[in-house]
Amino acid sequence: MGGWWVGNLANSGEYVQLVSWIFWVLFSITLHELGHGWAALRQGDRTPEITGHMTWNPWVHMGPVSLLMFALIGIAWGLMPVDPSRFKDGRLGRAKVAAAGPAVNFGLALACSVLLGVALAVGGSSPSTFLDNVATFLFVGGFLNVALGIFNLIPAPPLDGASILGGLSWRAWQLYQHPNAQMAGFIAVLLLLMLGAFGVIFGIGATVVGVIARTVAGVLGGGGAPIP
Repeated sequence: MGGWWVGNLANSGEYVQLVSWIFWVLFSITLHELGHGWAALRQGDRTPEITGHMTWNPWVHMGPVSLLMFALIGIAWGLMPVDPSRFKDGRLGRAKVAAAGPAVNFGLALACSVLLGVALAVGGSSPSTFLDNVATFLFVGGFLNVALGIFNLIPAPPLDGASILGGLSWRAWQLYQHPNAQMAGFIAVLLLLMLGAFGVIFGIGATVVGVIARTVAGVLGGGGAPIP
């Protein structure tokens, strides 16, 4: 479907999906960056506090360019300034701080999946528009956060996966120090996106959320309601 993504969803009457996508993108990226900030503080680096980034304000974490891209095409990114030279665990500290962001996303995904399972169990016996909307909201939050977590684990700079691998492997660390590493990583990520990596990752996210939600619903004696 061509056209502006917001207009497409609105014209299709998919207002719940539209609101869910806007909320979860802003909330998930903000919490992802705060995860990095909390981990950095535990490593002894106060840079996130000094720069004013320990806030729930999406504007601070995402900035005007990212928010503009989100408004135009529905995708965005964030940034948490840290100073790795202050990490008490050195190179390993980099891995811990980098891993905190995806860990937050996976935690959010699990919470959404479990709550979705509860909604499916309840909706199976007494379906309602309200429960359907709640299920849609939770499903979007679940698969989006699985996707964000997986995407950020790709070991290509500037994604978190590169910092994690570099923090755990000296050989990888040396490789990432090459002057062209950032550019090569950016090109690699861009190629992955052009080849449809997002579609594959979103598919994995939807499958994971579906499995967890159906399992929870089954344990609760429900599961008849379909996944949104």
